[in-house]
Amino acid sequence: MNPVILLVCDQNADLLSSQFSRYQGDYEVRVARTADGAVAVAAEVGAAGGQLALVVADTALFASTDPDDPHRAVLVTLHGWRQIVPSARTLVVAPFDRFLVDTEALRAGQAKGKFDALLLMPRGQRDEEFHGAVTELLSDWGSTVADPEVEAVRVVGDPDDALTLALRDLLVRMGMPHRVHPPDSDVGQEIIAAHEGPPSLPLVDVLTSGVISVRSPRELAAAFYGRPDQIDDDTVFDLCVVGAGPAGLAAAVYGASEGLTTVVLEADAIGGQAGASSMIRNYLGFPRGISGMRLAQRARSQAARFGVRFITGWEVAGLAPAVDGHPHRVQTDGGDVHARAVVIATGASYRKLNVGSIEALTGRGVNYGSAMTSAREMEGLDVVVVGGGNSAGQAALHLARFARSVTIAVRRPGLHETMSRYLIDEIEWNTRIAVRTRSEVIGGGGAGRLEWIELCDTETREVERRSCEGLFLLLGADPRCEWLPSTLRLDERGFVLTGRDVPPDAWTEDLPPESLATSVPGVFAVGDVRAGSMKRVAAASGEGSSVVPLVHAHLEAQTSADGG
Repeated sequence: MNPVILLVCDQNADLLSSQFSRYQGDYEVRVARTADGAVAVAAEVGAAGGQLALVVADTALFASTDPDDPHRAVLVTLHGWRQIVPSARTLVVAPFDRFLVDTEALRAGQAKGKFDALLLMPRGQRDEEFHGAVTELLSDWGSTVADPEVEAVRVVGDPDDALTLALRDLLVRMGMPHRVHPPDSDVGQEIIAAHEGPPSLPLVDVLTSGVISVRSPRELAAAFYGRPDQIDDDTVFDLCVVGAGPAGLAAAVYGASEGLTTVVLEADAIGGQAGASSMIRNYLGFPRGISGMRLAQRARSQAARFGVRFITGWEVAGLAPAVDGHPHRVQTDGGDVHARAVVIATGASYRKLNVGSIEALTGRGVNYGSAMTSAREMEGLDVVVVGGGNSAGQAALHLARFARSVTIAVRRPGLHETMSRYLIDEIEWNTRIAVRTRSEVIGGGGAGRLEWIELCDTETREVERRSCEGLFLLLGADPRCEWLPSTLRLDERGFVLTGRDVPPDAWTEDLPPESLATSVPGVFAVGDVRAGSMKRVAAASGEGSSVVPLVHAHLEAQTSADGG
């Protein structure tokens, strides 16, 4: 059956049914005239093996059935639905004459994540503002289901193979709809037959390159975005951005829009750590929130519109600063890139747990980061998220749509020091999520994949062994600066120093570098890799855009010094 859109309404049933008729080709639109009827439909869909994509609840229905406390009724009902089908998106619509009252009354519930969106009832035919929100919700739902309808990339291999899982995770973060086909399936045999040479699995059917045998995520990324050595040796870019997280993407967009020839080098998927966030709700301009993947892909498309070139899958191995009129040289194993200015936006990587029994199961139940692909496979399982930052909170909320239980383990006495309030509110409300404070993971094991972990109380040192079939480690971050030259100054933790934080002995003519400039002229740093930065998406984007005027000033000064 097609995925179901469930309309829970009575007096506005005809209006909503008419509006949602446009989705009939791809979804089955069902109507329930009572809250109990909606629960029955959800149970029926689940029993038939179907999927409930979206629940649309009319506040007028609850006002008529519970006149004393209608808003509590709708929240309690939505809570019940989420327990039955946690992966479905929930939309509350209010009639025009009740919208202001209902919005005010339901505001606190929305802030706590009790439903996904609150909209005014459609005001007539072709209310595209309303339907834009609906399609965003359906798109978010579609990007998280285990078996997507859209299949832009086809993979042939063992679904449990570590490399196949790594390829799937890369494709998810790239926003590339895909499906894994067993080798003995009809599609698998078709793709194997189309491959030239021995059928070394996994095979990937890529629109731009045909069927290729892939030995690493880098090879798959190169199939989409090319290799550094495909850039002509004589090409000198105005700006090379190293890292494609929010800071790097912002620098690329603003730099290219201001006329700078720009190239972006990214070792992983475009978006960085933020690209793996299931839902960012506090980014300006997205009232219903946006996934990190979608934000990153929109920024990539925006940058590409201005002519930015992207190269992904290649770790930067070194930086040779400009000397004697030659440009900076950014070195990778796949070739070098030359640029007159460089912006370092490599962010930070999650710290290792350094527990041998846990590290041995990486990719087999143990994941660093939110691992969007693995999250889909946690349905009905018990999982643990280690970390107290926003990324950990977002991962826990996403996992709670699939897992039977989610436990957040933190060493601190609580989440308040490290996590945004809106995430704490959503976590406190979600009955599938528990927070275990003053705890650390000291061991784990299982028959071939993770089945249990050991948690130790940091105060009493009491150890508890508990069932755990998915461990997601988001342990804070270390800067990725091992490739930088010794002339570029770092702080004691390895983050890049900029502006007045650069030691005076590295200043030029007794003047400190500009605010985002490093100790190497023409090299700048933005985002999480920069010492003293605020570890938030909006702050990183702001630094990325703010660095462009400094780049322009450097290039102009360089041109003047060269007599141009």
